[in-house]
Amino acid sequence: MSGIYLVAAEPSGDAFAAEIVDALRARSGEIVIHGVGGSELASRGIESPIDISPLSIVGLLDGLKVYREVIALADAAVDDIIAHEPEQVLLVDSWGFMIRVAERLRARRPDIRIVKVIGPQVWATRPGRAVKLARTVDAVLCIHDFERPFYEGLDVETAIIGNPAFGRDISGDAEAYRASRGLDAGTPLVTVLPGSRSSEMRRVAPALIEAAALLSDARPDLALAIAPSPGMAGELDLGRLERAGNVDLITVEGRRHDAIAASDLVLACSGTVTTEVAMLGAPVIVAYKLGWVTWAIARSFLYKPEHITLMNIAAGNEIAPEFVQTRCRPELIAEAASALLASPERRLRQVAGQNAALQMMGIGGEPAAARVADHVLGARPTPPPQPG
Repeated sequence: MSGIYLVAAEPSGDAFAAEIVDALRARSGEIVIHGVGGSELASRGIESPIDISPLSIVGLLDGLKVYREVIALADAAVDDIIAHEPEQVLLVDSWGFMIRVAERLRARRPDIRIVKVIGPQVWATRPGRAVKLARTVDAVLCIHDFERPFYEGLDVETAIIGNPAFGRDISGDAEAYRASRGLDAGTPLVTVLPGSRSSEMRRVAPALIEAAALLSDARPDLALAIAPSPGMAGELDLGRLERAGNVDLITVEGRRHDAIAASDLVLACSGTVTTEVAMLGAPVIVAYKLGWVTWAIARSFLYKPEHITLMNIAAGNEIAPEFVQTRCRPELIAEAASALLASPERRLRQVAGQNAALQMMGIGGEPAAARVADHVLGARPTPPPQPG
């Protein structure tokens, strides 16, 4: 094998790409790996030839603002791929950037095998992307079994790898966290997860932070933890929480998990982290907000599911309360949070519902990164467990 090249364009993809590297090396110690990515790939000794930070964007207008830069980065990525002559290229998540890389690489070097790791959410928006992807890549590795029908009849390999979060050590020490802050078992604790992108820091984080402030005003006994994703703390505005006494700003990943596990409730920006919160056993309230043009287009023409949280989509109902777009308002979020904090029974019911949804999503079994490695190296990956 002449080597493998991974491309990751944002933090979540970078983290999963690093896990794939670990799985590949565990199976083949002599494998040669290069890639484009961020700090997680760099921690595995894979230094990116380009800076991926401009690619951490969400929304139509945000994307248009950096369109020229995205194209330039795609061209640069393809130049580096061709320079390294890999046998296979793995494009991890991030539809908009990866399809541009795939198209350019296919045009210039059709002999290099291209694998799209984590297919686009064709079940949610624009199912025609499956056709476009099938024309451009050799294989699509999907998270959910219900994605497979979208690729039937198309000239592309498909495999199901499961949710990347399910293969991670998602655990937290609730007792240690509370002890470190001097919180007894009866002190209510709310953790805020404000997002992982600059656009989320602007649009979603302020509503979550203000909702936490409103809760703190109403409950002086309340303890708060604020845990932005790595690299986002500098973009976070704590507002009037900066003057509150019982607030812990967390920038260490392990401590973040400890805080979630110790929490009576979590307020989170929509994303992979909501699945992690469920795995840690805390009830979660989810918020999200797009730019208005993007939102209008999405709701009118693109987005099909009623909910945005994977747990809710899997269950077919709103287990975790969602506050999206016009409802992404501090007072509404705080009202729902206050009701949950006041009712241990409601919180227990929500956690039970979240656990049932995780089972529907296929939790358990071999990690997704291991299934990717098996597919890439020619082994037949064990499919993730399906709900009984």
